[in-house]
Amino acid sequence: MTSTPALERPSKPEAMKKYFIVSADCHVSEPTDLWERRIEARFRHRIPRIEVDDNGEKWSVVEGHRPVRVRELKLEGEDLERAKAGSRDPNERLRDHARDGIDAEVIYPNKGLQHWTSPDAELQTALCRVWNNWALPDVFKGWEHVMAPAACIAPLEVEAAIEEVDRVTKLGYRHLFLPVQPQGNAAVERRIGYNDKMFDPLWAAIAERKLPVSLHVGTGKDPRTSTGRGGAVINYVWNALATAIEPVVQFTAGGIFEKFPDLKVITIEAGIGWLPWTLWAADEGYRKHHMFAFPKLKMLPSEYWRRQGYSSFQDDPPGMELYKWVGSEHLM
Repeated sequence: MTSTPALERPSKPEAMKKYFIVSADCHVSEPTDLWERRIEARFRHRIPRIEVDDNGEKWSVVEGHRPVRVRELKLEGEDLERAKAGSRDPNERLRDHARDGIDAEVIYPNKGLQHWTSPDAELQTALCRVWNNWALPDVFKGWEHVMAPAACIAPLEVEAAIEEVDRVTKLGYRHLFLPVQPQGNAAVERRIGYNDKMFDPLWAAIAERKLPVSLHVGTGKDPRTSTGRGGAVINYVWNALATAIEPVVQFTAGGIFEKFPDLKVITIEAGIGWLPWTLWAADEGYRKHHMFAFPKLKMLPSEYWRRQGYSSFQDDPPGMELYKWVGSEHLM
């Protein structure tokens, strides 16, 4: 009987693969006229769109956002490749899988990130339904084992949201996508957070069905509100990425995770370097301000996130140095 040398190379490259790798945050580019064709007629004049002014300038008009001029950028190299990403052809996406060395992907909208910009709950619901009726039924049906689109849920009308959770579950979705801020660009004094008790029936319904909830940055609040010097970077850091901090504290310190221990929440595309500090600060606030803290929790806020929360990142060296404060099993 002969033994195989310990360092013998496998005959096929794929035999060297040690892990099943899932890309936790991919996107698909929807047809430009998807909502125009499919949304109820009474909402058609309110969908996100491009308008051209008298000077020939193009503007992105989205209810709840300030109009933004569309710049014609000449891209090349990696920038151009990224701009062309998001194919609606599953076979083409499979070729990307092979090139990138991944086995499966979780998929989010591109244009659909604007579903929740308006504080109008009915409009949010109508926009979400268009995506839900398209992404899995029309594009990725039969590919769910390697391409899993998230179902978009508009949370402000709780009963309607629960009905949509039931409907998308029957359609085959296994994953829900809610905005970072549920009320779009509503005035701060009228803004509702996920720690409001009105959402409890929704959390109960989602937890019962054991569907994870993603909170993708750049949703709800307008992420492009800073202008002037450094505006693009300020918008990226403060108005987009940093918005994930608020729901993390709401779900942990607000008692939602304690009340619904089967609820799983993931922050998407927000990075992770801020997460250890956020959990530390939440614990510090709960300890030092205990006389004001409500509800009274059985554990510290950070412990709830380590039990039920997850976060995805792309390039985040500071986060990788601090991962021990969160636990690597909760980072994607």
